[in-house]
Amino acid sequence: AAIRRPSDSGSGLDGYQSLSSRTNTELKKKNKSKDKFEFDENNAQIFRLKLDEGHLQTRLFYNDYHNSFVFSFVGISCLLLYKYLGYKQDSGVLANGDLIPIIFGFIGLIKAFSSLAKISFEKSGSKRSEKQFSAIFGVLGFILGIIICSGIGPLVFDFHFDSIEGSWRIFVSILMGFIAGSLYMPAGKNARSFWLGTDQLRCNLSIISCGWFSRLILYANYILTVFTALLWINPFVEILSFVSFSRSEFTRFRLLCLLLSGVLQIVSLRSNLQMFLNEAVLSWYQRLHASKVPDLDFSRAKVFLHNHYLCLAVVQFFAPSVSLLLFVGLSQIDTNSFDKYNLVKEVAVFMAWWIVFIWAVITSASLVFYRRGILYVF
Repeated sequence: AAIRRPSDSGSGLDGYQSLSSRTNTELKKKNKSKDKFEFDENNAQIFRLKLDEGHLQTRLFYNDYHNSFVFSFVGISCLLLYKYLGYKQDSGVLANGDLIPIIFGFIGLIKAFSSLAKISFEKSGSKRSEKQFSAIFGVLGFILGIIICSGIGPLVFDFHFDSIEGSWRIFVSILMGFIAGSLYMPAGKNARSFWLGTDQLRCNLSIISCGWFSRLILYANYILTVFTALLWINPFVEILSFVSFSRSEFTRFRLLCLLLSGVLQIVSLRSNLQMFLNEAVLSWYQRLHASKVPDLDFSRAKVFLHNHYLCLAVVQFFAPSVSLLLFVGLSQIDTNSFDKYNLVKEVAVFMAWWIVFIWAVITSASLVFYRRGILYVF
């Protein structure tokens, strides 16, 4: 971001003039002016921070993003090839190809989750309060996991884990807590991107504007995420049972919604990143017009940090979506080569829904707080 102020002086700045270089006479004339202080496109311009793919390679955590992309792409490709190219049953683990997509799918998940965990502990990458709330959400996710895996869960959620042993229930609950804690900061960024991208502030600023197609993607992504999260809640399931869905058709419909939700999150990745950069520009604009002698040190630091940690935001937006797709892919492998793999399929579907559920809850709660004025973008 830069501020341009036309100047008639013959200095080498070519029209750029800092606020501190004004004379006392000019400041007195400005103070005596009775005109309202308005943003004039001819006297001051704030240039848009545009997303450039070439800049990602020079940013911190680029290797984490690159490795997550490569491993997840390989895992999803193996799962797609296994699903649509066919396989031979009862031909052994290596002959029918069951083992390869499972291995690469789990490697992609491990890499995505490890990248999320790594950036969550970055000291200057997030506020201390955000880290504290992430820990709180992790504990709440673990407690809710214990409840869901016990006999109380099926009363509210359409999941049945009667075949899961006690030790595996603890493992599933720990994984749920880890996912809930890791998704707090990414979902918060997603809420801010939606808030700015859809112009909920009604500021109508061209410097942070979002095109109609990007807005459509942001709205579709949010609506589909919330709708998919409701598909496993029993009251909503009972409502949809009157739409003449058979059980198998309803199961396929829910898996399709999970798949589309992950795809839309990837499609909206660029728009979310652009809004992440525009958040810093909005901070600059707000502080520029907060007073007649603005203090822009905070905004300069915010612009620098948003550029410096651009790949951190990429990982936070990218890892949940590919994890969702990998879980859905692992749930579609039909094999008899491994004992209790049907249990793995059930847990994979549940974890895919859990990612969508946490994403929808945190995003919706953040948007409500923004609307009420409890939270604000600064």
